[in-house]
Amino acid sequence: MAIAAPTPSDKFTFGLWTVGWQARDPFGDATRPALDPVESVHRLAELGAYGVTFHDDDLIPFGADDDDRAKHIARFRGALAATGMRVPMMTTNTFTHPVFKDGAFTSNDRDIRRFALRKVLRNIDLAADLGASTYVFWGGREGADIDAAKNVGASLDRYKEALDLLCQYVIDNGYDIRFAIEPKPNEPRGDMFLPTIGHALAFINELAHPDMVGLNPEVGHEQMAGLNFVHGIGQALWHNKLFHIDLNGQHGPKFDQDLVFGHGDLLSAFFLVDLLESSGYDGPRHFDFKPSRTEDIDGVWASAAANMRTYLVLRQKARAFRSDPRVQAALVASRVDGTVAPTVGPGETCAELVADVDATFDVDAAAARGYHYSQLDQLAVEHVLGTA
Repeated sequence: MAIAAPTPSDKFTFGLWTVGWQARDPFGDATRPALDPVESVHRLAELGAYGVTFHDDDLIPFGADDDDRAKHIARFRGALAATGMRVPMMTTNTFTHPVFKDGAFTSNDRDIRRFALRKVLRNIDLAADLGASTYVFWGGREGADIDAAKNVGASLDRYKEALDLLCQYVIDNGYDIRFAIEPKPNEPRGDMFLPTIGHALAFINELAHPDMVGLNPEVGHEQMAGLNFVHGIGQALWHNKLFHIDLNGQHGPKFDQDLVFGHGDLLSAFFLVDLLESSGYDGPRHFDFKPSRTEDIDGVWASAAANMRTYLVLRQKARAFRSDPRVQAALVASRVDGTVAPTVGPGETCAELVADVDATFDVDAAAARGYHYSQLDQLAVEHVLGTA
């Protein structure tokens, strides 16, 4: 099957922290040298990527003075200009430095919370200057390892206070930026605040500017909680809250693996691409993966390319699946479009609904209906395997 090479029109983006990961883990030192962000920009552009994203500390060393900060930004700007790469999203690292060991926005220490806000505010200015339209918050240390250590209600008050302040800052400065919360159930904290898409959606409803705050869900994070990522994205879209998305692979509820996209639950990845491509979502297809610790630097770029190719393969297969007459017939047999029609007619009253039941509904006949879902699932599997 011929697959076109990725181009910027596909809107594939990568975090500098992905290809730049030196492969340290809790049990071992780095297996690869540090990558210059400028090199990452050029190499990703050569592979057909649309843009790059980054935490502030990915580009500017923590604690850099104003002169050093300006130099790092200038070099990065030069690489963007030379390649035409975009920065559609940016975020702040509030989890690596030991000062954040108890959180940032929800730390029990007020002075640390204030420091975290200053760090974010400064980098929102940079994001606006670079043209980023989305600012992500992954609460890496926002949570607890000991239940008695946190007043959860007060912590959520402080989380809300931070988001409300940052939204107002964007409004006051006229920036074209929306915020996106990235849920995760655990790791590095034993239990993290806003652990799933559902938790984050409920939290957003309590904010002063809920229209400015949406989601940046990640495949692996929802699957770590044993949840169906495709269903989660469907609900995020239903709420108009899918502001950004992180694509990778994961083998079920274990540590955050950050595999190449599709190199985990392949059938779920297929249906995810099918949903994204048919839903009208027009944001970046952002890859938040980590090249395997066993890879050398050549393997880093091979695995980056693999993310894009896998997405393109699944996109082509999803289109073939939807256009297959057998699939279309199976969808009809399975009554998949049955939920499109409202259950209650326009102007119909409860009394009319109750009166209609005995006259028109055969319970036994309805109970005997089959939905033929196995046939649909098999057709999807065969399209993914290339035997359809």
